[in-house]
Amino acid sequence: MTIFPRSAMVLAAGLGTRMRPLTETTAKPLLTLGGRALLDHALDHLVAAGVETAAVNAYWQADRVAAHLAQRPLPPRTVLLREENLLETGGGVRAALKVLGPDPFFVINGDAFWLNGPIMALRRLAGSFDESVDAVLLLHRTSHVHADVGYGDFALDKWGRPRRRREREVVPYIFAGVQVLHPRLLAGMPEGPFSMNRAWDVALETGRIRAVVHDGIWFHLSTPADLAEAEQILEAGVTGDARWPWR
Repeated sequence: MTIFPRSAMVLAAGLGTRMRPLTETTAKPLLTLGGRALLDHALDHLVAAGVETAAVNAYWQADRVAAHLAQRPLPPRTVLLREENLLETGGGVRAALKVLGPDPFFVINGDAFWLNGPIMALRRLAGSFDESVDAVLLLHRTSHVHADVGYGDFALDKWGRPRRRREREVVPYIFAGVQVLHPRLLAGMPEGPFSMNRAWDVALETGRIRAVVHDGIWFHLSTPADLAEAEQILEAGVTGDARWPWR
């Protein structure tokens, strides 16, 4: 039976150092693309997928993130989690479990930006989740990315089982910053800061992780040049996607 998550987390606490100078006075998820903050794009996707509650962590420029969420109309209900010390991706999600609850939930990187393909990406992730796995990751083809993404992150077999890139290997997929997780993925993980990669490695070893390849448009937003190019592509109408709800 497909489980459609009703809770989610948006990771918005990072320092955004590679996006400087744009992030010297604001958090990276508050940068705009298409006239709307990246954080709002993520929350809009969650609303469209039926999510009711979204945790948003904050560290760098937390007051600005809080102010932005305060002026955003519902839904979803947002819960701001201020981090006194930067907890990294895994630690941030672990600290949010009290808000996210006992069921599967979405996690979106605060700088993730995508346009859906024929089927909503979050619905595809949820549809690929079952009790045999603890995580389903959204991947994107590196050959379709308008940025330097190195040698990629993952290879993928025909059953949707990912494996990490080996030394000196070039692999065809990059993590797109979107996933659905079960809280049990974080069982045994330490309190305090740690990368989500640590939890993924356990799931990779036990075969309890799957991946879905995104069939729409996705942008890698690491540097000011990446953001400027994405803006130009969208303004030029290169995507041809009239469904995207610009507001």
